[in-house]
Formats: sequence, C-alpha cells, structure tokens
Amino acid sequence: MGRLTRAELQERTRARVLAAAREEFAEHGYDAARIDGIAERAELTRGAVYSNFPGKRALYFAVLADLAEADRPGPADGAGAGEDLTVPGVLAAFARAWVARLPLATDDRYDDARLGRDLMPVIVADELTRRPFAQLVRLNALLLALALENLAPHARMVRLAHTALTLLHGASRLAAAAPGFVEPFDVVTACGRLADLHLDDAWHPPATTTPALPTDEAWTPPPARDAARGEPAPLGGDGVVALLGLHRLAAVEDAVRAAPPGARVTAVLVTGAADELAPLARLAVADLSGCLRQAVPATAWPRLQVVHDPSGELAAAAGLAAVSDGTEAAVRVEGGRIVARADGLGACHAAATATATPTATVTPRPSPHRSAHQPAAPEPRPPRTG
Repeated sequence: MGRLTRAELQERTRARVLAAAREEFAEHGYDAARIDGIAERAELTRGAVYSNFPGKRALYFAVLADLAEADRPGPADGAGAGEDLTVPGVLAAFARAWVARLPLATDDRYDDARLGRDLMPVIVADELTRRPFAQLVRLNALLLALALENLAPHARMVRLAHTALTLLHGASRLAAAAPGFVEPFDVVTACGRLADLHLDDAWHPPATTTPALPTDEAWTPPPARDAARGEPAPLGGDGVVALLGLHRLAAVEDAVRAAPPGARVTAVLVTGAADELAPLARLAVADLSGCLRQAVPATAWPRLQVVHDPSGELAAAAGLAAVSDGTEAAVRVEGGRIVARADGLGACHAAATATATPTATVTPRPSPHRSAHQPAAPEPRPPRTG
C-alpha cells in the first residue's frame, strides 16, 4: 500500500478528531467537554486538534452537521412522502419527522439524540452565530413554504412555514430542557391544523435594488452539490445564481419570486468565517431537508437549489474575488453564459429580472474581480445627439 498524501493524512486526522469529539460531547455535554479530552480520545496532541478546528464550538457544529447529513434519507424514500399530498398532510408529516428526532426521557444519556441538546444555548450565546442562524431559519422556512406552495399554487406560504418552524423549534427546546413534557402526537396534530390559519401573506419586491449590468462572460462553475436534495446540483442551465453571505440569505426569495417560469434558482451560501459558520449552515439545511424528504416526494420539491461554498470557489467562478457574511450578489445565466450581474442590496431581484443583451451591444465588465462590498458600477449613459 502506497504512502498517504498530505491531504489524505489531514482528512484521516480530521475524522479521528470528529469521532473523538462526538464521544466527548455525548458523555459530558457541550459546556463540560474539553479540547484536552478530545485530543486524548483521538490519541493526538492538543495542537493537532486546533490545526483542524479553530475551537470547541466549531467542532460541535461539525459533529452535529455530519450526523444530520448522514441520517438524511434519500430522495423520496421517506416513510411519509406521498401519503397525503395536501398542505395539512405535508405539515403533519414534516412535524412527525421532526419530533421523531427529539430526545425522550427514557433515552440513554449518551444517545445521539441528546447530542444536540446544547445547540440553542451555544447559538444564542454569541452574535457571531445568532445572526447567521436567524437567516438560516428564514431560508429553511422558504424551502418548506415552496414545497407547500407546490401543493396549493397561487398562495404564498412563507408565514405559515415560519409558524410551523416556531412551534417545532419550541418543542425541541422543551424536549431538551424538560424530558417527557412534549407530547409528539399533539405537536404533529397542531402543525397539521396550522393550515387552517388565514395569514396575510404576500411578497413585495425590495424597495432598494442595485442595477443589473449586462455582460457576456463564460460560465464554468466547479462541480457542486445541492445540500437540500443531497445530490449533484446542475448549474449549467438557464437561471439565477445568488451568492449570499449568511447575513443575507432571506434575499434569495427575491430571485425565486422574480425569476421567469422554469428558470432554476440557486442559493450559494458563502461566509467570512467558514471554519465555524459553514458547519452551522450545513447543519441547519440538513435538519430541514431531512424532515422535508419524509413529507414530500422529490416531484414536489421546490426549484430552489442550496449549495454550500465554504472555500469561495464557486463565488470566484461567478466573478467575486472576496466574500463575507454581508455579501449579496447574483448572476443571470443563459445558454451557458453569464448575461447579467448585480452586486449589492437587491442584487437577487435585479439579476432575476434582467434580460439578455445582444452581444454587439454588451457593456464590458468594469472589473474582472470586483469585491462583493464595492458598489455596482453605474449604467452607461446613452450617446449625446444633436
């Protein structure tokens, strides 16, 4: 057997650290877990742990993200999918999948179901995690709402999805704090009956938008994976690719609502703190999609793709040299080419509503790699006549 490469050795070390961290968190909980204990379990030095993860919180998020992604069922093979394809039926099936993961009073204290009991306190303790998580929950609500809207066209159901997730997250907190209090059957029944609520729900275009600049550039994205579906994400077709920092995720709805019928919308999640926040993003999306897969078949999934881009490689392919949690940029793709781009507040809506410009009159791109924080260049003035 040949010698392992540097990358293979690093990956093996990382796997040992994660396995040891999972044991440490399960046995002691987040607060009492120690990096020294994780290093001892992994038979590594403390420095080897820190060379792979910046700290205990990043390790905790990575352990939970790996578990959530590993436990996610395949497309359309969940037990509840297709049983009752009505809004109440899907809400109930979604809730049933959610509460099935909650820890019970009779569970072993080291059971995986109890690993996540400290998640919310860890998130709430720091603005670095609290603000991105708020946007991740909004993204999750949009994914759930779009699935519900496929069953009841011509109605926006984002507020209904918000309400369902509020109830379910509350059940999770109580199940962790007061084992045995939550009655799963009642939670499932309540979620199904949320469909009877008449909420005043409407989408409005953003008040402020940056203009979309016409362009004509090659679009050669790297291979990507749709985190919501758990399968390769086709990025070569016509549609909108929204590059969003973890403080701007809610803006993707502007692209979803404004894009032409049939156009694919992809949310590319980027962050300026990838080591810590990228695992949190993976965890949030995997938790939602795992439940949604058990509630609806693949044919009822929303057209929105979600792609994690912790390295920024996909963002660079779209022309962004730098990203942060405040990034909002978008490109319009047609015929395998980028035909328009926008950068700044309202970029998702601007790119979704942009139209292709004939090649002969395309405006050259002002800079090959403009930062996501720089304002968009003004539209060219028409030539003076007379």
